[in-house]
Amino acid sequence: MNEFDFIGRLRERATANEPASSTLITHHSSLLTSIGDDAAVIQQLTGRNTVITTDLLVEDIDFERATLRPRLLGHRALAVSLSDIAAMGARPRWALLSIGLPAEVWDSTFVDEFYEGFFSLAQRYDVQLVGGDVSRTPEKIVIDSIVLGECGAEREILRRGARRGDQLFVTGALGGSAAGLRLLKRGARLEVRDDADQDAHSVEQLLLRHLRPEPRVGWGLVLGEERLASAMIDISDGLSSDLHHLCAESETGALIDAARLPIDPFVAALCGRRALDPLLLALHGGEDFELLFTVPAARLASLPKTVDGVSITQIGEITSETGKICVAEKDRVWELEPKGFDHFPRTASAERKG
Repeated sequence: MNEFDFIGRLRERATANEPASSTLITHHSSLLTSIGDDAAVIQQLTGRNTVITTDLLVEDIDFERATLRPRLLGHRALAVSLSDIAAMGARPRWALLSIGLPAEVWDSTFVDEFYEGFFSLAQRYDVQLVGGDVSRTPEKIVIDSIVLGECGAEREILRRGARRGDQLFVTGALGGSAAGLRLLKRGARLEVRDDADQDAHSVEQLLLRHLRPEPRVGWGLVLGEERLASAMIDISDGLSSDLHHLCAESETGALIDAARLPIDPFVAALCGRRALDPLLLALHGGEDFELLFTVPAARLASLPKTVDGVSITQIGEITSETGKICVAEKDRVWELEPKGFDHFPRTASAERKG
């Protein structure tokens, strides 16, 4: 298979009329042309805004080939971008995917398995692959995922809309992905297991939480289309860091109730015996890809309890102390520093220089 054979196969797969079961599906009537030309053509619609996001995944920085099966990597490559679109309150529509591969990976079954994972997730949300690029790299795999979405005019949810008194919510559960990453680093792997082994089941679920994240597309749509959230961000770097990002943009602070944090039940079951602190994982662990959002008091009664089987938890409220994020834990209140993931953390020497 050469590069052009590969593009032809992708074009056939991307344009195949496959059945899908998602209730989120609508027809892409605004897509005029996709794979086959130098660029995709999308017709602009009056009263609709286009939302665009991109994510870069680099081998040995964002994933390790030895621990992540190609199908799961394909799923993950799309999931992280879908999460960004969800955090804007928008509906995902189209994707562009560029990938750089070493020659030995190209000559293996990796590419087919990778795109199986990508298209499987894309089908669930009726996201159409409309372009991308492929190239050869010397050693490492590099993936660039771009997703375009749509929302009603002035219905996008930004980070800067939180106000004092807004209630702070999070979807799903926290800490599972970070726990899964730590288990991977300690040698745990996905494998055939004994169903009666509860510890093995917990380990598997935490590994999948990290390796196969589930974007909260349904919640993003509900919050955006019904104008329920005043500000929103997805938890990719970690709750502590992403809440700081949201509050910085909104020029506010926040107070979190530690007892309300929805810690992943598998984290609670395993981590105490493995020297991992569930609270710290929930606060600082990244890549849960849950949605963190604020809701004005007047909209609280309109919030659904669940969307797509995923519940939400009220974990605190927005305050007027700009940039000050605090955690209330029993009788103690302490300031929460942003200690989530950072690609380029400041070195001690840089901090000394100011």
